[in-house]
Amino acid sequence: MNKKIGIIASDKELKNKIIKLFKDDIDNGKIIIDILNSDIIDKQGRLLESKGVKAIIARSGSYRHTIGTVNIPVIHLNVTTPDILQSLSIAKKYNKDIVLVISDLDYFDYKSWKDLINANIILERFHSKDEIYDRVYKYIDRKDDVIIVGGGIPCSHARNWGMDNVFINASTESIYESINYAKETIDNLYEQKYNNEVLKTVLDEVHDAVVAVNHEGKIKIYNQKAKELLKKDKEEVINEKLTNVFPQLNFIIDVLESKKDKNNEIKSLGNITITANTSIFKVDGNVEGALCSFQDISKLQSLEKKIRYKLNKKGHVAKYTFDNIVAVSHIMKNIITKAKKIGQNDNTVIIYGESGTGKEIVAQSIHNISKRKQESFVAINCAAISENLLESELFGYEEGAFTGARKDGKPGLFEIAHGGTIFLDEINSMSLNLQSKLLRVLEERETMRIGSDYVIPLDIRIIAATNENLKTMVDEGRFRRDLFYRLNVLELHIPPLNERKEDIIPLFNYYLNDLSDKNDFYEINSDIKEKLLNYKWPGNARELRNIVQRYIIFKEIDLKEINKAEDNSIDDNIDLQNPNKIIDLKEINKFVEQKVIDMLSNKGMTKTEIAKILGISRTALWKKMKSKE
Repeated sequence: MNKKIGIIASDKELKNKIIKLFKDDIDNGKIIIDILNSDIIDKQGRLLESKGVKAIIARSGSYRHTIGTVNIPVIHLNVTTPDILQSLSIAKKYNKDIVLVISDLDYFDYKSWKDLINANIILERFHSKDEIYDRVYKYIDRKDDVIIVGGGIPCSHARNWGMDNVFINASTESIYESINYAKETIDNLYEQKYNNEVLKTVLDEVHDAVVAVNHEGKIKIYNQKAKELLKKDKEEVINEKLTNVFPQLNFIIDVLESKKDKNNEIKSLGNITITANTSIFKVDGNVEGALCSFQDISKLQSLEKKIRYKLNKKGHVAKYTFDNIVAVSHIMKNIITKAKKIGQNDNTVIIYGESGTGKEIVAQSIHNISKRKQESFVAINCAAISENLLESELFGYEEGAFTGARKDGKPGLFEIAHGGTIFLDEINSMSLNLQSKLLRVLEERETMRIGSDYVIPLDIRIIAATNENLKTMVDEGRFRRDLFYRLNVLELHIPPLNERKEDIIPLFNYYLNDLSDKNDFYEINSDIKEKLLNYKWPGNARELRNIVQRYIIFKEIDLKEINKAEDNSIDDNIDLQNPNKIIDLKEINKFVEQKVIDMLSNKGMTKTEIAKILGISRTALWKKMKSKE
């Protein structure tokens, strides 16, 4: 650390005295001494500063003409009473009237010492260098009768005019005291600069904008983040009244005046909305100002979303692209072309298609070609879980919102999808109650957790899918008309597999290549191809994929299974003509249950409505339908 000290010595005698006392420091360049030059006294401080000194020591006139001209501390080499008395004692030997010329900065109680000195002493004090000339010149007519006692400049004038003079030399104690004080000052300034740099670095690196005012309401702290948000440079605001520069931050003054902290306030600053924490600070028990830290809510939400995304163990990533979709048929190629155009904009999409046609693969592909492709793709099957659970999954909940709720609450899928895409599969099974809440999300682009009164703004794209005709459901009162028109901005209709037979064999080969060991070789003959093409594929591409998996395991395709008709008569499942057949009543009941469920489902009823008719829970219905698969 540079601790170089500069000294303006009044004369050679003082310079030599300092050299004798601090020879090592001078030899090492830690102390630089310049002799006072009255012609350039106003510049001598700046010249020393240019040589890299961190503090300057000067006496009387040179001190007064240096302080305020440099950006480093200037330390006064005091003229002490013992120094003056010693010089007066020397002057007394001349048997002349003594003219004591000293600065008004130098303390000397003449009245207390005049009797002890026992000499005629005339005290002349000066404030500036220009006054020194007059203080000495007035005695030129009596130069043979007086002796001048003073510092470097008064004695210099006296010598020029042939007057006797005695220089007030600095004592060893004064020199030591001044130089040690200069060293301590440099150390303290360095530590202060260090602390200031640490504070500045911390303030500029934190995510919050920070603004602090003193008790007068003047801005004293203004960090880099505040500059970025408020669009004003530091030089424009420091030491300015907050109310003049940023009237929109007047709530900080309210806290200062009320002397009460305020936390988590939502404030509007023109085109941005912030969340702010404002606190008063005290010095020695007195309120001396207020400090406010605040963040742009939209950036805070983005940060929270990234954190939630990283903490989510499953991840919400769209892994499929249009390259994963087999489209040989003309109808499917047209759909892919249309889907790619849809992916280029940000409108809500609804995808129609039977179960197993690949609606989610198309949804993921749309996401991966959109501007949201770097963000989350969150998918949920609305038919797979109960209404209450679906609501908590979609909207999340606060701590204590209901029995069994997590201690710290849970973010909803809408929150997690912020910035990205949410895919609502089988939206046709959603209850009317949840439909109304979904409508609010679509209209307001905001959500609210269960048990909360805090609205969370959203930036999401919604892609919905259904295996029923929503317009028919609207006409039957099973789907909200307003929600339908909110969803039905862009439509895609994925045809069933039996309507695009050109895709069956290519799709079979695609699954074969994807699911099998790459070293294995499989070839299907023309007979199998014919059966595959003639099959109705009620399970669509998902069923075809299952057939491929069985083929890989058993190295053959069960043609009877593939060619099996979809007759719903009981004879297909229970052989009543066989007299030796033992009929299991449980199996009959199970068979009847499945037929009733299928019948009600084919009529377009939702799972909730079917469960109500059968007198069972939605979960029990889901299990029965799952066992059928």
